[in-house]
Formats: sequence, C-alpha cells, structure tokens
Amino acid sequence: MERQVDIGVIGGSGVYDAEFLKNSEEITLEGKYGSPADSYLVGEYLGKQIAFLPRHGKDHALAPHQVNYRANIDGFRQLGVQRIIAAQAVGSLKEEYKPGDLAFTDQFIDRTSGRESTFFDEGKVAHVSMADPMCQPLREILISGARELGIKHHEKATYVCIQGPRFSTRAESELFRSWNADIIGMTLVPESILAKEASICYAPVSMVTDYDCWKEGHIVSHEEVISVMEQNVGKIKKLLAEVIAKIPDERSDECKNAMEGATA
Repeated sequence: MERQVDIGVIGGSGVYDAEFLKNSEEITLEGKYGSPADSYLVGEYLGKQIAFLPRHGKDHALAPHQVNYRANIDGFRQLGVQRIIAAQAVGSLKEEYKPGDLAFTDQFIDRTSGRESTFFDEGKVAHVSMADPMCQPLREILISGARELGIKHHEKATYVCIQGPRFSTRAESELFRSWNADIIGMTLVPESILAKEASICYAPVSMVTDYDCWKEGHIVSHEEVISVMEQNVGKIKKLLAEVIAKIPDERSDECKNAMEGATA
C-alpha cells in the first residue's frame, strides 16, 4: 500500500464521518478476520496521514456485539497504523461524571461474552498483559489537549464494558457502582485488547451521554445517547485538532513491545 498511515481514528455512536480529512480516499480492506465495519477513509490532517473508521458502520448498522473488532483492528494494522484514538459514548456511574464531559479511561472491567477477543486462537498461544490497558503517553497527550482547550474532563475512569445491545438493569447499575466503576459502555472490549495484541498504541476518548439507570427518575435511551453525542461531538473534533500535530512520529512506550514474552 502506497500510503503510510500514522494515526487511526475510530468513530463511535454519533461520530460517523471525518470531514476534516484532506485529499481523502476510501480504502476497502478484507483480511484473515473478514470484513471491517466499513471502508477506511484515509486522508491528511495537520501534516499526518489519518485513517478513519466508523466502528458501527456509516449507517450505525452494527450493534456493539456484532462489530467485527478483529477485522477493524487488523485493517488498521494493514494500513501501518501505530496509534489509535477511539471515540466512544458512555454512561455515567457517578454523579460527578456529567453528560457532556469527556473521560479518559485508564482501566476496564470486562462483562462481555462470546466476542472474538484475540488474534492468537489458531496454533499459537499468547497472554498479553492488560495491567495497564491503554497507552499512557497517548492518554497524556489527549488529557493535556483537553486541559488546554478548557474542556470539562476526567483524567481517569474505570469503564465497565457490558455485552449489549440492551442497557443495564437498575440492579446491575448499582452493582457496577458498588465496584467503584466510573463509566459504562459496550465497545471498549475487545477493541483495546486487540490493539494491544497488534502492538498499536490505543487511547479512548469517552463522551458521557447519560446517567445509566441508577439515578432516580432517569432511564437511558439510545435516542438520548445520540442526541447528547451530536450536541457535544464538537469537543472531540476540537480535541483531535489540538493533539494530532503533537503526536510524535517515534514511539518510545511499551505498546510497540507489548507482545514480547507474551507468546508460549
């Protein structure tokens, strides 16, 4: 492939396009793990080559449990991507994480089931460390950007990833709150795991859209999630504009060596 792509951007609920890219072209990929959610829009932004992929497809045709996360991440790997910034809509499990806030996840609790969560399931065993699942240098760049822009944000967040597509019961929501989790969503797992296995730096940008269902008188709906995301998507776009040019070409963090010592 002629174009060497520097950074991947994954669009979540309410983030379906990348009109900010210049000289862009659509690239359709097929690989060992099947078809990604959509074609990759590859173009230039602030001197970097960027590949954008809507996680659920342009028409939001794929529910979280239907997304082919392996194909999505493998496609970025085929493009030569070394860093991924992933936009996500999340619910809040704490009063202080308010709708419209950004949260920069540093830990997760996996409550999914049946999702293909590894590239190493045929003839080779690997045990990747997820002690620190996100790329800390990339997180720090994003956090610094949000701080400079004056965007209300939370520098740490523990994310409960549920299977979906349904939302939680009140009992489940209260259980997750008792675990001291901060936010809840449906897409971080296995996306972040697969990025680590592919030795790609990965950092999510989570937009809080609702209070899940633990808050008295509040029942979350997909309509509410999309509405709040659309009202606040400008914050994510401003953040990307702020940070992309500041991402260094060379990686010095542990992500590129994530699989050293992980294979049997």
